[in-house]
Amino acid sequence: MRPTLFRFGQCLVAASLILCSHIAAHADSTLQPVAPSDDLPASTLIYVSDYISFVGQDVHGHVAFALDTNRGRDGDTYQAEHFLVIHDEYKGWTNLVGNGRFENTNKDLNRIPDSPSFQFRGSPLTGLTVTSEKNQLTLRIEPLVKRTKNSHAGAIVWMSSASAVLNWQGRSIPGRVIYEYLVMPDFNRLTRTYWGMWKEFQGLYLTAGDKADVYAHSQLSERIAPLIGTVSGFAAFDEETESMTDLNVTTLSREWTLGFYRWPTAWRITWTGPNGPAVLNLMQSDRRKIGNWAIGGFAMSIVRGELDYAGKQLRIYGFAELIM
Repeated sequence: MRPTLFRFGQCLVAASLILCSHIAAHADSTLQPVAPSDDLPASTLIYVSDYISFVGQDVHGHVAFALDTNRGRDGDTYQAEHFLVIHDEYKGWTNLVGNGRFENTNKDLNRIPDSPSFQFRGSPLTGLTVTSEKNQLTLRIEPLVKRTKNSHAGAIVWMSSASAVLNWQGRSIPGRVIYEYLVMPDFNRLTRTYWGMWKEFQGLYLTAGDKADVYAHSQLSERIAPLIGTVSGFAAFDEETESMTDLNVTTLSREWTLGFYRWPTAWRITWTGPNGPAVLNLMQSDRRKIGNWAIGGFAMSIVRGELDYAGKQLRIYGFAELIM
């Protein structure tokens, strides 16, 4: 899955990239298993990921923060890494301390481990707090509500969302978190290369107001389609998960880059929900290129737009994760 699955991985080398997702485990008695209802497969080659996408707004504007935490095992060795970005609506992208690999010293795959830059308390299902003194950042997430769950051949991915508050540089920013949890046995992109893993992946993590979440992705990799599908997503309004029948993600425009591919810059997402047809139009407002290997690339974009649904028009803001 990527439903959002990607994440940076310091192996941004492949044409289709490898599955990248989210972070590792620390044997702290205050840190509970990420998904206590899901036992990890008994495999000596395994990859576990937690991806946190926050979008909020205060009197100074929107802030979007993404933290992808990944951990894995390959035989007797254990790995962990962070990928993170933060964007201020008016100041743009700000560099954070803590990107990259760190030691998974406790060899625990069930929990998100502390790193030198980030500490984790609680769990996604009971309430999670992410703290980084080095970045003057604390993210408090309410207990997450599961929205979707998919499994295939031992792999599991579930999406969830909840309200959250980000304290950053003296600001207290209320918002929403979309959370993705992934387990993949017989796989570990932190130690091995998987050609053709990702192809044209576009993951959209969006909020509308203070109690609405929309997630949608489209991708063309046949290898991961059995787990995450070619097109998939969820919508939640006032904490109620809604079905998305006939979900369709259409790329309306693209922009050339230095390579044999183009970055998507505008989208139309349509589906039918319990209250009728929904039409969501999005445009990129800012993009940060993370990697480029000529025949493909990885970038994070800020997008904004409008959702027309159930007789209402809602303003949308969020992330687009692009793996071309």
